[in-house]
Amino acid sequence: MQFMLTIRASMEMKITVSCPTPNRCTLLILVLFSFAASPLHASLSINFYASSCPTAELIVSNMVRSASSSDPTIPGKLLRLLFHDCFVEGCDASVLLQGNGTERSDPANTSLGGFSVIDSAKRVLEIFCPETVSCADIVALAARDAVVTAGGPAFEIPTGRRDGRISDAANVRSNTVDTSFTMIEMIRLFNSKGLSLDDLVTLSGAHTIGVAHCNAFSDRFQMDSKGNLSLIDTSLDNTYAKELMKKCPSGSSASKTVNNDPETSFAFDNQYYINLLGHKGLFQSDSVLVEDERTSARVEAFANDQETFFQSWRDSFLKLTTIGVKTDDEGEIRQSCSFAN
Repeated sequence: MQFMLTIRASMEMKITVSCPTPNRCTLLILVLFSFAASPLHASLSINFYASSCPTAELIVSNMVRSASSSDPTIPGKLLRLLFHDCFVEGCDASVLLQGNGTERSDPANTSLGGFSVIDSAKRVLEIFCPETVSCADIVALAARDAVVTAGGPAFEIPTGRRDGRISDAANVRSNTVDTSFTMIEMIRLFNSKGLSLDDLVTLSGAHTIGVAHCNAFSDRFQMDSKGNLSLIDTSLDNTYAKELMKKCPSGSSASKTVNNDPETSFAFDNQYYINLLGHKGLFQSDSVLVEDERTSARVEAFANDQETFFQSWRDSFLKLTTIGVKTDDEGEIRQSCSFAN
């Protein structure tokens, strides 16, 4: 079954939806309408590479699965890479470009990982389907598959993104969520990307996997003249705070990391929300979700029912991966993900 949908608001968006069941098509169409007001021109479709590169998604999936089997931190890295790509210049693989002054060179992105998985997938795809599959689609597919590999929901996403040619470090900070953000700051940034308050709560669930460097939450503690740390953020559970101070004592190496989720660190599940209810959110930007009455009910709903979270994740992930996409002649298909053609 195939639907051609044209939405006109402040922009024009044309997306072809091809799927096996009416229910799946209905879900996708509802999601697409929900972000129709965002500043986006898109021409994406499910199974975009069905004719030009039929094994494209399988190749990406296999790469993600293989890399994750030897390094369980890979799913978290790939998911974080997607966020940092889509929030700056849209989902166009601009974060992959190397060089002075690129997004990748900005200090906020120096801790990103997963590049080797993307590059490996691209190399294989260039052998079987040269100059066909974009790096932007590989990033989106790899993040989708990373969630599946970690135990999360499996679903189709539209492809057909083109790779961007612009990557400017100056655009990173103003378009990236800082771990110390207030609710107002997060809402403002998410709204600017066409994402709702519900998307904010849902996509924050990405923190159910992955790791963070100690300096990402050091503002929740203070150090005395003897170098001892003490908790100053009363929203954090005392026992959990002591564990963090033990893992990240003053003078810790800049490369030192802790798990975002202290309970089920490598499983994509709803434990993140359970942690929030127990005041064990690693970042200040996590803790505010349960403290703010606008989001606390949704946090509780996700904590109580994993399937509710998974259903919402599908919808919000589809919206995330279509932020500012470039299609047709708006971008290119890179031969190497690290360099523009």
